Amino acid sequence: MIKTIEKTPEKMIFEVDMGTSLANAIRRSVNEIPLFAIDEVDIYKNDSALYDQIIAHRIGLIPLKNQKISGKKIQLKLKAKGGEVLAGELGKEVAFPEMSVVFLEKNQELELVARGKEGTSLEHTKFSPGLFYYRYIPKIEISPEGEKQSELAELYPNVFEFVDGKLKVKNEWACTLDSEDVRDFKGISIKATKGLVMFIESWGQIDAEEIFIRAIKALKNNLNELSKDLK
Repeated sequence: MIKTIEKTPEKMIFEVDMGTSLANAIRRSVNEIPLFAIDEVDIYKNDSALYDQIIAHRIGLIPLKNQKISGKKIQLKLKAKGGEVLAGELGKEVAFPEMSVVFLEKNQELELVARGKEGTSLEHTKFSPGLFYYRYIPKIEISPEGEKQSELAELYPNVFEFVDGKLKVKNEWACTLDSEDVRDFKGISIKATKGLVMFIESWGQIDAEEIFIRAIKALKNNLNELSKDLK
């Protein structure tokens, strides 16, 4: 069962009732999601302070939002002179056009052609769709004595709040503390539970929710292939 905490195209946070083995299998399957990324860069002119290899590396890590061209290749051109060169100058396929590539002096020029292809982050991290991680949800207990510990609300405002003269739990899922961290605060108990909270952050190619869905599909495909081999 999934309980959504936060959901935007860029980020998704949710509670889930599953074992860590399955959660880790889904997390690792993110590496098998096929995505488009810039794979080759031909530099025809580079008067900047950065070497060609560094320019190519920076170009290659720019996320591309057009992910509906499976099996094809794309070509992006960039020609700039003087000032800051932004990723958006490569075209509309760039997910974050305000990303900085390099700064050119007044009479310096940069001219290149970049070509993209489909791949997975098993091949290179530039094909990675984002971050996927999880942790246990702790159980926080506050005794009458602990309700006086207003300092915790100041130190950890995402976890605790001090309302009507009493300390209360605001978000258990946001807590990264354990019993050792609160040993100096009497009346506060933090214990581990079996519940998990998952965090997915997109690099911009596909939505955070789509990362989760595609990771599950990738895991399912691998299990189906394994099942066929066993037969």
